[in-house]
Amino acid sequence: MNATSTSTSTSTAADAALLSSTPVLSSTAEAVAAARAYAASIADGAIARDRAGAVPYQELAALDASGLLGITVPAAHGGPELSPVVLAEVIRTIAAVDPAIAQIPQAHFLFVDVLAVHGSREQQRRLFADVLAGARLGNGLAERGGKHAQDLKTRLQAAPSGSALRLDGRKYYCTGAISARWIGVSALDDADRLVLAFVDRHAPGVTIDDDWNVMGQRATVSGTATFDRVPVDPGLVIPYASAFEVPQQLGARSQLVHTAIQVGIAGGALRDAREFVRTKARPFFEATRAGWADTAAADPHTIHRFGQLATRVCAAEALLAAAAATLAEVTRFPRDAEAAARGSIAVAEAKAFASDTAVEVASDLFSLAGASAADERYDLSRHWRNARTHASHDPVDWKYHHVGNYLLNDTLPPNHGQL
Repeated sequence: MNATSTSTSTSTAADAALLSSTPVLSSTAEAVAAARAYAASIADGAIARDRAGAVPYQELAALDASGLLGITVPAAHGGPELSPVVLAEVIRTIAAVDPAIAQIPQAHFLFVDVLAVHGSREQQRRLFADVLAGARLGNGLAERGGKHAQDLKTRLQAAPSGSALRLDGRKYYCTGAISARWIGVSALDDADRLVLAFVDRHAPGVTIDDDWNVMGQRATVSGTATFDRVPVDPGLVIPYASAFEVPQQLGARSQLVHTAIQVGIAGGALRDAREFVRTKARPFFEATRAGWADTAAADPHTIHRFGQLATRVCAAEALLAAAAATLAEVTRFPRDAEAAARGSIAVAEAKAFASDTAVEVASDLFSLAGASAADERYDLSRHWRNARTHASHDPVDWKYHHVGNYLLNDTLPPNHGQL
């Protein structure tokens, strides 16, 4: 099944009506409350979405209308410009219920940052107004087939008419693009310089496929986007290469969202382990025969291991909060390379630890809950599948390497979009 530029699940009129009532969440309390309410509203469908692997149009429409997409829009453009601390908590809250849906706006928040730092006044005026109205920015950054995901073949070239630009290429891992309003697409221009073009999701020549067939994070539907002679407004192109020629926090702020997703997965797995042990699991027969436990929750080994995992989750949450606070201090405009490095390293520490913790908790859930927890009706394996799938795109060993090199050898981390 393909979702082309002209076939969508809802009508344009319906989208417009939905977006017209999108609130601006002007405080931390409002944003966190909205995230909790939204997470609660999608909780019951998490297992069904994982099993289906289909585009969660209804849930994403509710996210778009919630006001959460606008929380980092600069105040100068009518947004609340809430801090990374708030963003991290919003994403963690949603990810604890459904990390696939929590991942869908990851690129959205990155592109808001890109616009805030490198966008022209007209780009900011135009796109921030859309974002505050509930428009979501989808991901068109990575590609398959090259030496690595950023070995780009997509080109943005002058059209023969000379009045517009033309985009040609094929992207993958296009999280959120299938239901977005705009897609941020990385490409090389006529001078082989990296640019970022914002493309109307419904522009002629845009085709989004739902060819996402993976073991975890299924509801992200992060499949293929094809751009065939797509007309691009020159006014919606950002010279993206220059973003990484100066000290920046785009990579760190983007990775903060990924960190919050992993922390949310860890917390969600621990929550479900607790519930299963308390209500469904049985104690090991040796514990019962020895008179140590009549319930699984009273088994001394279960208590000990649960305490260890709970402590690791608390540590991951603390590292996430600390990293977010560091980014708030450094701001979107780090004063120098050392300040940018502090932000990047703080997030790298949190991200690496959170990824390890999420995988560990999601796996040890079954050690705590016993064989009955492997029954597919409970779908508890989704926690491990989500954690492992999400972490596989960003190896933790590189995070630990840069942390160690910075702390041991005073070597600044590389200046790119994943750190």
